Amino acid sequence: MVQQFQQVTFIQIDTEYQGQRIDNFLFTYLKGLPKTRVYRLLRKGEIRVNKKRVKPNYRLLANDQLRIPPVTLAIKFEPKIVLAQYQFIENRVIYENKRWLVINKPQGLAVHGGSGQSFGLIEILRKLRSQASFLELVHRLDKATSGCLLVAKKNSSLRFIHQLLRDKQVNKVYLALVAGDWAESCEINQPLQKNILSSGERMVTVSAQGKASITLFKPLYRFGNYTLVQAYPKTGRTHQIRVHAKYAGHTIIGDEKYGNINKIEQLAIKRLFLHAFKLEFADQEQTYCFKAPLDDNFTNLLDRLDINWRQSMKSLAI
Repeated sequence: MVQQFQQVTFIQIDTEYQGQRIDNFLFTYLKGLPKTRVYRLLRKGEIRVNKKRVKPNYRLLANDQLRIPPVTLAIKFEPKIVLAQYQFIENRVIYENKRWLVINKPQGLAVHGGSGQSFGLIEILRKLRSQASFLELVHRLDKATSGCLLVAKKNSSLRFIHQLLRDKQVNKVYLALVAGDWAESCEINQPLQKNILSSGERMVTVSAQGKASITLFKPLYRFGNYTLVQAYPKTGRTHQIRVHAKYAGHTIIGDEKYGNINKIEQLAIKRLFLHAFKLEFADQEQTYCFKAPLDDNFTNLLDRLDINWRQSMKSLAI
């Protein structure tokens, strides 16, 4: 399926997109057009700003006039989403304003379509809120991980928080149930490298050739052969907490990719026990701190291991 712009189109940039690079703007505006084609159109001067050629790194100004030549865009197949099955998603919104929303992502739901998933949380949100002009993921969580997920409702807020992430001004705290008795807090400072197996599966390993990666772990409560820990990722690498926990000798319970402990057999509960618990950042001179409650299948397991854990965790409001 294709969409055609059969004639030259002129668009005027409003303040929402001021400061954005023109190539990034075009990737969204001309979604379905290969990036190589976008760069070729810019290089040849077929896309112009105020009648002038510009480079891909040109930053847009309010009231700039863009000339878009005739192009053909490939439109991806739109997945069929039965909204009645996902109305509960609205009840998992923790906070919302005009700029963004925070949602407690359920475990087992991908954040977006792709890699065998026809759709994910962001596509569901767009269906539930069909009148919204802009909804984009600010960051990602693994399908198997639950907890705080930030979604931008404006392009300007998306770019703003992406800059906060680059500047390491967004604090994230995770909760994980790991194997073994983790006695003391420690910092794991080990580089991580992404690898693609012959099967197409993505794996991450500790490697000197990888990217710098740091995670701070703090034990919260011991359950004999298991420990509930807080994890503070200082960097944002793929599968960072999972791989660093394994490196420390304490595989996260339910981690089928990086551990031998797939589930606690006697409790018959199967999931990855990793939860994005807290998200904190400053926006428009106000500091926001959000906490996502643990899902029942997480807390039920902890109750069965030791009912007294709740009393010890009251100060954290878990």
